[in-house]
Amino acid sequence: MGLRETKKQQTRRAIADAALPLFLERGFDQVSVAEVARHVGVSGQTVFNYFPAKEDLFFDRQAEAEDELAAIVRTREPGRCPVEAVREHVLAELEQRSPQTPAPSEMVRFWQVIEQSAALRARDREIAENTEAALAAELRKDGSFPAPDLLAGAVAGIHRAVERELRRRWTGPGAKSGRDLAESARLAFDTICHGLHPA
Repeated sequence: MGLRETKKQQTRRAIADAALPLFLERGFDQVSVAEVARHVGVSGQTVFNYFPAKEDLFFDRQAEAEDELAAIVRTREPGRCPVEAVREHVLAELEQRSPQTPAPSEMVRFWQVIEQSAALRARDREIAENTEAALAAELRKDGSFPAPDLLAGAVAGIHRAVERELRRRWTGPGAKSGRDLAESARLAFDTICHGLHPA
C-alpha cells in the first residue's frame, strides 16, 4: 500500500473513530455529519468523500459484516459441509457469551442506538440481505449444493435469528447471556445438515 493510500485509510479510520462515540453518547439522529467533521477537524465534504451516507459512518465495517458468512464458507477445509462450518462459528461465538461474562457495554449501546433509529434499522436489514446474497454467491460458485439460494437463506436466517435473540436479551431488562441458545442453534443447523447429508 502506497503512502497516499495509507493516509486515506488513516483519515477514514479517524473519522469513523470520532463519529462512533458521539453516536453512542447521544444517538444517531441527534448527531450531524457537520458535527463529526468539526470534531475531526475536516470539512463536511471530506467526510462525505469517505462515507457517502451518514449511515456509512455508523456501519463503517459494513462490507466486512456482509462478507462474514461467505468468508467462512470460502475458507473452510476442503470437503467440509458449509453449514457445519457456519454452525461451528456461531456455536463458538455463543460459547463466549457465558453467564459469567457480561455483555460489552459498548456493544449493548451500539445495538440500542440501532433500535432507536429508523434509518439504522433499515440499513441493518440491508446488511442482512447483502450477507445472505454474498453467501448464496459463494455457494453457487462452489457448485456442490442443490438450490444454493435457498440454502443460503436458511443458513443466514438461523444466523440472523440467533443474533436478533442475543440483541433482545442484552438490550432488554434483566439482560442475560446467550449461552443457552447454543443447543437451539445447533439443532437448527443440524436439521439442514441432515437434509443435505441424510447418511
